[in-house]
Amino acid sequence: MHPVVLKSSQLILAGDIVGAENALATIADEQGDHALVSILDELQPKDLLAVMREFDSSRESVVNMLVTPEQFARSIVLEKKYGDRTSERLRAMMNAVIHRDYHAAHEYLEAIADIEGGSETLADYFADHYDEVFCFATSGSFAPQINPDSDPKIHTTWLMEKIEEIDHGLAFGNFIEDSRPVLSRSEVADGDWMETAWVLRYELTDAFEEVMITLRDRAQKMLELAEMALISEALGPVDAAGDEEESAI
Repeated sequence: MHPVVLKSSQLILAGDIVGAENALATIADEQGDHALVSILDELQPKDLLAVMREFDSSRESVVNMLVTPEQFARSIVLEKKYGDRTSERLRAMMNAVIHRDYHAAHEYLEAIADIEGGSETLADYFADHYDEVFCFATSGSFAPQINPDSDPKIHTTWLMEKIEEIDHGLAFGNFIEDSRPVLSRSEVADGDWMETAWVLRYELTDAFEEVMITLRDRAQKMLELAEMALISEALGPVDAAGDEEESAI
């Protein structure tokens, strides 16, 4: 094990993430970028993730600049183990790497999609944008044909229709692969979730379909839980009245 790997791991264990990043950056400064890439291969994925969690697009790191697609994928799928994980934080961390180079996004997304847990991680990445991604999958546009302030029942109906469209398309195959882009990448080049969705849909269609299956299943579960909550709420007073009658008897 390289001494810097050991030193970095010890610093990370002690909570000094910045110190660990500095130790790694020193290798690049003194021995070149290729030397650091080799060092990152020796670093435990959880330790690499700890460094990447500390640095996003607002705080640049040489580690984020040089981490390979495979190294990044092995680490990012571990993000779900952190208790303070949020979709916004996951996106910021992924965007700092995936979108640092316009031409590199494909490679990083492909590496994530190919690893166990990758589809789930990508689904988590889109967790705050279910409606927009479902609309993009079925129409090629990110603008849902529904008022954001609409009644929850109307939104539920709309979401159910989108799920049916996705199910129908998946059942007959190639509904994504055979579609032409409605928007060009340059029109959605936000360095964020829209551009990520575009690259997945039009450059990595199999991966996009896997992500959509995961999102579809999650949305279906959310709808089922919401329906159960409504039924429970509706039956609540009836059950309570029944309990009172029984106690009176």
